[in-house]
Amino acid sequence: MAPVPPLTVRIPATFKIICPVSLTPITRLPSKFVACVKRPESASRVRRAFEGFTDTPVEIYTGNNVEGVRGADVVILGCKPQMYAEILGEEGMCQALEGKLLVSILAGVKIAALKEVVHNSTRVVRAMPNTASKIRESMTVISAEDDIPPEEKALVSWIFSQIGRSLVLGEKHMDACTALCGSGPAFYALIVEAMADGGVMMGLPRAEAQMMAAQTMQGAGRMVLAGQHPAIIREQVSTPAGCTIHGLLILEDGKVRSTIARTIQEAADVAAGLGRK
Repeated sequence: MAPVPPLTVRIPATFKIICPVSLTPITRLPSKFVACVKRPESASRVRRAFEGFTDTPVEIYTGNNVEGVRGADVVILGCKPQMYAEILGEEGMCQALEGKLLVSILAGVKIAALKEVVHNSTRVVRAMPNTASKIRESMTVISAEDDIPPEEKALVSWIFSQIGRSLVLGEKHMDACTALCGSGPAFYALIVEAMADGGVMMGLPRAEAQMMAAQTMQGAGRMVLAGQHPAIIREQVSTPAGCTIHGLLILEDGKVRSTIARTIQEAADVAAGLGRK
């Protein structure tokens, strides 16, 4: 039996690669990576970022997306949402993508919109990672059409599981996931800053207050991921007449719960419109 050829993955300069575990066997794994960028300085940045991560150097194409895509088996599209039609509409791009797997990490751009500008044999999958991929703590949500082969779905899950957790949901949920997961790190960062501000107001040094707030957030998150319900954690810490219940009532007075929920709603609504601009 002839050996199965390795895969070549084309990645955007903004994506920190790296690849998973799945119930579906994966017979072809990425062994070569290609990056396409617009400017020479971006090429230098990508080259530095990938030093030591692969056995072979990342092949970088500057100002030549079509050539980079032509030599790839899997293409990850990362750009501003309003630029996808221009990039995928480049002369020769449709032919370069023929029969290949295109993974879009664009906010708000639906699979149907992407398929309008690529060859009909191109399989399209959407994924929404977040900035925590830099430390392999991303929460990535993946959405694929029903006709995508199971092995290709498994491959996409495998790729994104290497930079954190991954979850497969229907495309109708992608805008909410973009708000919750894609924008979420910024929202949590604001909460950490606010808690650190409170510590500083009460006399703590800034660096120590920030570290304590971040570690406390991480600890609470891991308890939830371990199976504890947030309401149970809150109840366990809220002793009668204690400082926690007094603080929680201040949060409720400030409508923090509904404000955060509405924040996700607003961000999701904006995400839905990004692909239409």
